[in-house]
Amino acid sequence: MNVVETEIPGVLIVEPRIFGDARGYFFESFSLRDFAAETGMDIHFVQDNESRSRYGVIRGLHFQKPPYAQSKLVRVVSGKVLDVAVDIRAGSPTYGRHVSVELSGENHRQLFLPKGMAHGFSVLSEEVVFQYKCDEYYNQQSEGALAWDDPTLAIDWQVPAEDVILSEKDRHHPCFNNFQTPFQSA
Repeated sequence: MNVVETEIPGVLIVEPRIFGDARGYFFESFSLRDFAAETGMDIHFVQDNESRSRYGVIRGLHFQKPPYAQSKLVRVVSGKVLDVAVDIRAGSPTYGRHVSVELSGENHRQLFLPKGMAHGFSVLSEEVVFQYKCDEYYNQQSEGALAWDDPTLAIDWQVPAEDVILSEKDRHHPCFNNFQTPFQSA
């Protein structure tokens, strides 16, 4: 596995080793031993989630508030997304900044997001199957989110505005400037 640091400390691109031959390919999508060796983190994932979405869907920017904050390891099984992490840790040198990474069933890249990130993705292919591991169980009362189209964040979701598909809930989140973060930088 190859781990690539991003502009936001703690947000990591994980590139698994792919073993391919005439039959297809094989890779370990997650190994606790290898992840700990490469990152220095001893993480314990407790929940796996999967979603299927079509072109133009934007999910996010979501997070879980403490004490149910979640670190996530996200990946695409088939299709392609633009995956986005926004640093919402007060006091962080990258507070309010975001990184975006293309994840696909072809590149097999994964993105690790530590606690204190708002997370979202846009679907760039006809359809996508998206999976993610969490180190804390989902808690409905702990849900938090930011507006996907916040001009302060200026995220280029790579989907034309007329093609964007949102849930009703994702249409009504606060903008970053009207947001009280529940996270502090370590």
